Parts: sequence; C-alpha cells; structure tokens
Amino acid sequence: MSAPNSLLGTLLHAVGGISASSCYLPSTKTKGWSWNTFWLAQSIFAWFIVPTLLAWITVPDFFNILSEAPSKSFWMALLLGGVYGFGGMSFGKAINYIGYSLTYTLAIGISAVVGTIMPLVVFGGLNDFFNKPGGSIVLLGMILSVIGVFVCGWAGFKKEKDLDADKLNKAGFNMMLGLVLSIIAGVLSGVFNLSLEYGQPIADMAAEHGAGQFEGNAKLVVSTFGCFIVNFVWYIILGMKQKTLVEFRPSKEDNYSKRRLIKNWLLSSLTGMLWCFQFFFYGLGHVKMGEYQFASWVLHMSMLIFFSYIVGVIMKEWKGVKKETYTLLVVGLIVLILSFCVTSYGSY
Repeated sequence: MSAPNSLLGTLLHAVGGISASSCYLPSTKTKGWSWNTFWLAQSIFAWFIVPTLLAWITVPDFFNILSEAPSKSFWMALLLGGVYGFGGMSFGKAINYIGYSLTYTLAIGISAVVGTIMPLVVFGGLNDFFNKPGGSIVLLGMILSVIGVFVCGWAGFKKEKDLDADKLNKAGFNMMLGLVLSIIAGVLSGVFNLSLEYGQPIADMAAEHGAGQFEGNAKLVVSTFGCFIVNFVWYIILGMKQKTLVEFRPSKEDNYSKRRLIKNWLLSSLTGMLWCFQFFFYGLGHVKMGEYQFASWVLHMSMLIFFSYIVGVIMKEWKGVKKETYTLLVVGLIVLILSFCVTSYGSY
C-alpha cells in the first residue's frame, strides 16, 4: 500500500466531487426519452457495468474475492446498497423539481451528518467519539450543517416567490416536493456510506491480494449492485405501466431516430461513468487520508456541495431572483462549508 498523503487525499476527493456534481448534466441533452427511460439506462452503467469493470481491472482475483467474501459483509453491503437505491431515485427527481444547486446542498448536507453518525451508531464508539478531544467541535459542526440546510431550504422557498409563477410551473419547479425528496435522498445517501463500511472486509481482502490503493473498488461493486437491482426492477415495472419502454426501440423508417437513440445511450453511459467515478476517486482519497480516514465522508460531501453550486450558477438556475434571496442562499452555503471545516477540524 502506498504511503498516506492527506493533501493528495483531499485533492482526490475534490476530483470525485467534480465528477459527482456534473454527473446528471448529460440528462439535459437527451431527446425523445422520458425521465424513466433515461434513469433506467444510466443505472445500468452507474451501478453495474462501470463499477464491475473498474473492480475487474484494478483488483487481482476480484471474482474469487467476491466468492470468498464474508457472508455478513457481502449481504449487508448489498442490502444497504439496495436501500440507497431509493435515495438515488429521490435525488434524481429532486433535481427536476428544485434544480442542481439546491438539491445537492440539501441532500448532501444531510448526508454528511447521517453518513458520519450512522456508522458510529451501528459499529459502536459514538459516545467515545464525542468524548474525545475535539468531539464537541464535531458536534458543533453537525449543528451548523443542520442550520445551513435550513437556510438553503428557506432560500428555495423565497426563490419560488421571487420568480414568475408561470415560468416556474413550466420548468416543473416544486419546492415542497423537492425538499421532501432531498431529505429522503440525503438520509439514504448516508446509508450508502454504511453499506461501504459493512463491505470493508471485502476491501481488506482485496488489499491482501495486491489491490493497493484500489482496494475500495472491491466493496464498491457490491454496494452499487444492490442499488442497481432496486432501480432496475422499479423502472422496468414503471416503464411497463407507463409504456415508456418502447422509447428504447428506434423507428425502422426514421434514421434520425436511430442516431438520437445512440446519442441518448452515450449520454446515459457518460452519466453512469461520472457517478461511479465519484466513488472511484473517493476510494483513492479514502486510502490516502491514512489515519484521518474518518473525515473522508464529510470532506467528500463538502466538495460535492461546492462544485454543484458552481454548476447551478453556470446553468443560471438562480437568475432573476431577488438580491436578498441570492444572499440568503450564499449565507446558507457558507454555513454548510463552515460546518464541514469545523467537523473536519474536530475530527483531526
């Protein structure tokens, strides 16, 4: 295993954050597909094809490791990955209702707290963690995170009032529904971190087989496969009910339809790769953090929020809102970033 380097680990988490914050941008370029069809297509790549290929390429004896993996680690990682699958659905729909920057800010802000606390509750050590030097600082950081989420949510409601109602309805903006979905997505995103923690023995086996800094790919594929099963079954059934599965079939007489179908599949594969690469770089950064690995989840989430906000500004999601609303959003974002800094410092 290569020597720990927390600075390099932080940079790797930043790369993962860029990948995650931009992964759903390709969906805006697909044509002739419903959301159901796009989501089903990208899920095949994000949670099955890409993680399996990464693990196969980077982990020696990968399939043997899976066959010999501890039963509890494998099935708990798979099950909790499936639970996260519903969070992924909620996250994708929330983007449609309230936009990139707000969805990422709310969902990931919640995930940072839940994903940090939950493993400590399940595996033990919560009381010891907060009683250690710096424990009260970590608690302060988490309280700040909750405040930041509240302020950003407030800014979202003000945005709904600021912008023209007809324009918002045409764009599908729905703050209340988006807020609920973001909360669900944030909580279940924290569950995904718990899934990865349960899969750690599989990563340890990969390290023993010489996977080195790529050891995390072995456990990632188990967690993502659980997510894939839930999404695949759900959207196949939904596609049958809403008769959207026919969108996968090109028109025999229309060559443009065939080209559009190929383009949509390429965009879906790009979405899947970007989503998966966030945790590919998360795994690399996690290993490089050395004895500060416990700060990886919070650090990764802070990168997600920061870069998703940049994406939201580029997409002009907040164009036309009042200055007071925009200022409120910036304040909420600053509070969230401050919470991550405080939490990371307390962990250190």
